[in-house]
Amino acid sequence: MPRKGMRSICFSPRTASFSVSRQSMSPSRTSLSSTPRRRFSQSMIDQTFDAAATIIMKWDAETSSYAKVTSLFYESKREAMQFIRSVDELQKIMHLLVSENSGSEKLIRAQNLMQIAMKRLQKEFYQILSMNRAHLDPESVSTRSSRASTRSSTSDYDDDGSLDEEIRAAGDSISEVEEVSSIAMSDLKMIADCMIASGYAKECINVYKVIRKSIIDEGIYKLGIQKTSSSQVNKMEWDVLDLKINNWLEAVKISLKMLFTGERILCDHVFASSDSIRESCFADISKEGAMLLFGFPELVAKAKKSPPEKIFRVLDMYTAISDNWQEIETIFSFESTSAVRLQAINSLVRLSESVRSLLMDFESTIQKDSSKAMTAGGGLHPLTIYSMNYLTLLGDYSSILTDIISDWPPPAKSSLPVSYFDSSDSEDSPAPAISVRIAWLILVLLCKLDGKAKHYKDVTLSYLFLANNLQHVISRVRTSNLQCILGEEWIAKHEAKVRQFAANYERLAWGHVFTSLPENPTASMTPAEAKDYFRKFNSSFEDAYWKQSSCVVTDQKLRDEIKVSIGRKLVSMYRQFYHTHKSTLGDERSVRLFVRFSPEDVGNYLSDLFFGRVTSESSSTSSSTSSHHRRHMLSPLRA
Repeated sequence: MPRKGMRSICFSPRTASFSVSRQSMSPSRTSLSSTPRRRFSQSMIDQTFDAAATIIMKWDAETSSYAKVTSLFYESKREAMQFIRSVDELQKIMHLLVSENSGSEKLIRAQNLMQIAMKRLQKEFYQILSMNRAHLDPESVSTRSSRASTRSSTSDYDDDGSLDEEIRAAGDSISEVEEVSSIAMSDLKMIADCMIASGYAKECINVYKVIRKSIIDEGIYKLGIQKTSSSQVNKMEWDVLDLKINNWLEAVKISLKMLFTGERILCDHVFASSDSIRESCFADISKEGAMLLFGFPELVAKAKKSPPEKIFRVLDMYTAISDNWQEIETIFSFESTSAVRLQAINSLVRLSESVRSLLMDFESTIQKDSSKAMTAGGGLHPLTIYSMNYLTLLGDYSSILTDIISDWPPPAKSSLPVSYFDSSDSEDSPAPAISVRIAWLILVLLCKLDGKAKHYKDVTLSYLFLANNLQHVISRVRTSNLQCILGEEWIAKHEAKVRQFAANYERLAWGHVFTSLPENPTASMTPAEAKDYFRKFNSSFEDAYWKQSSCVVTDQKLRDEIKVSIGRKLVSMYRQFYHTHKSTLGDERSVRLFVRFSPEDVGNYLSDLFFGRVTSESSSTSSSTSSHHRRHMLSPLRA
């Protein structure tokens, strides 16, 4: 809608149509609206003029002390209705007199009367707006069932009793507050229609703008939205800025659902007779506050201080604007409020740019991590925990991230060694941008962990470290929205890598224990050979156990899988060898000397692995059953 200037608004009035039923006509209220000019008698004009003059002068605050301290609309709604009708009839008489004799004395009197009437209506308009601030607050207005429910005009009342009936009906269906709000809105609309039709739009809207803008400004201030410069935001500590962002997120909800919505409803209703006036009024009242509201995210996005957690606040702000975009477009649909829509769009653009920048910072943080301290027992690295916490939270913003990075060029694979990329990736069916980006960030993490694994002097710990950390990555993916982003194929591929790492660990850590037993455990051999095999098994198993007792496998599923894999092979082989050759060792003394472990002992020792080094102190903190069990198993190894 093209914007219209105030001159055209105020000096090109539309004439409202007011109808009165025939039953309610009386000599003092004879309507001129349907009588052709040539049939008007002078007596009819005089009669109508005198009737209008009587009620208008009655409410002239300059000549009546009663009128000075009394509100017309609060004192008598019926008389207020009559006043409005009299002004309407006076306006018609003035049009008639202008066409006949523009310099007549009666026309001058009519103009004076009209000025008195408009001054009165302007005062009434101000009083209704002022005295009903609590009932015309945006929350009360916005919670009304619909804008149409409050539409009314003088034509709604066909006789003197219809107004009271309408009020009683409203009181039966809505709360007391809403009833007062409904009546006030109807009264404001009647006055606005009358003043606009009489050519006094400027006086009407000036009053409206002053009062309503103060309400919007006050509401914005109470929501904690204040004018802030870019330099002020840059100087804020993150904790302070974070609080302001939290406050802004709440302010957006309230302002869109109540503050601006309520004002738009009220403005549309009161000035329904003029599209240009309602547009001008709403723009002048709401624009400043809305620009402050939607300008704040842009300042945050541009802020130089960027702690890692800032990205989640930026995404929250992007979500708040994006999710409410339809409401923003609806509320600020006028051309004169296009600056508000543009500001909201600019904030979205700046926020999306900030998200991309922060994602690159996160990638850089991973790549630049220079810590060389290794986690005990091949456990989880702090970088893994931190990175997956970060990525898991990002997964909760998948829909918003999809919008932000949909047109972002994919990462350059040249920044990582070729060996890290799966040749099965196809360019013919590219994955969604968000899937590519998240997978890339995890790949950067895994490459960094691969480098850290090389710092272990014991290669078995390197493989256990890689298995532990990759398993943690997979677990976090499976239990978050990252599962939907990366897909089952990605998970299956990386689970296979975990199994490969675990198998390598098993081969290097326990291979010499397996080889300490004959390939065929039940093959016949001499007692000396059997004693030698038992001696080698005792030594290799005890050595492996004590070395691996310090290892940690944090994921229960992976821990059980590794134990089962080792136990299924080792215990089975040893049990066959044990039962086949134990009897060949000679007397009981020889058996005790060469056989230090039963198959059950081996299984029990294996079950205690991957919780960290077993000590007497740790055993004493366990349950009594567990303590007894561990003391029993440890005694052969201490002998």
